[in-house]
Amino acid sequence: MCFFLVTRGSLWAPRGIGKAIVEELACLGAKVLTCSRTEDGVTACITGCLCVVLRDLSSRAFAVVLCLWLQQEWRAKGLEVYGIAVDVTTAEGRQELYSAAEERFDGALDILVNNVGRSIRKSSTFDYTPEEFETIIDTNFSTVLSLTKARLYVFTLICLGRFASLIPCSVFLFHPLLKAAAAAEGARAKGGSSVVNISSIAGVIAVKTGAAYAASKAAINRLTINWGCEWAKDGIRVNAVAPGATNTPSTESVPRSTELMDRIPMGRWAEPHEISGQVAFLCMKGASYITSQVICVDGGWASNGWM
Repeated sequence: MCFFLVTRGSLWAPRGIGKAIVEELACLGAKVLTCSRTEDGVTACITGCLCVVLRDLSSRAFAVVLCLWLQQEWRAKGLEVYGIAVDVTTAEGRQELYSAAEERFDGALDILVNNVGRSIRKSSTFDYTPEEFETIIDTNFSTVLSLTKARLYVFTLICLGRFASLIPCSVFLFHPLLKAAAAAEGARAKGGSSVVNISSIAGVIAVKTGAAYAASKAAINRLTINWGCEWAKDGIRVNAVAPGATNTPSTESVPRSTELMDRIPMGRWAEPHEISGQVAFLCMKGASYITSQVICVDGGWASNGWM
């Protein structure tokens, strides 16, 4: 059995990409630990026709209840999935996630899927406050650094603080452990250790998601390419999946304009399972010769360009 950690499995979003990834991997026989952050003002979760309204609970209490409820839903489907409510953008949250992963999997983890991300849409770069720009970069980029610098097969998640303190020490401290983990007996036969970063076509072409979001995703893409090249000799594969327009709760407010649809050669938005399928493939033995790739799952949008 493979052990997977999916950050931000979108416990709040029953139709989101994160939850689709969790279910896709679990259906393939993986034992999955997923997490989602707590959010102020969250009062409801809708799954199918069931609406649970917990207005009298704090966001933390709501998160715990929701995690337990979703675990029961997954177990009813025969899936081995465990959920934890943590905010991985904080040192405390990463430490809590580390403790949960270590306890649940006895330190063994095969695949890490980084699905942490947020966006603040602004029409101009000058409209961002310094705090907003920093928040997006910290959430979308720095958190991936903090999570991925740990060893991957025998997983130890160690928090070293903010972005500025992560870059000089991540490879220097942890590359020997990554190399040793990928060289473990049987690891190469399975395609070695693997990291899949969830990026966006906003990091590939110019789209109207805001400069801060685009910059953070472009940074993830370059990090993916460099890590894949650096670590290939050690049996560690690093790839990114860059979704295009996808039907999720977070995009419900985005107008499905004719202009937007005309940019997508396939003429429609993606569904979450179409993204999760690509993620699952990159985690399989069949992808054992694929690394340093940023794969756009976008119906041809990135190839069509800005129109």
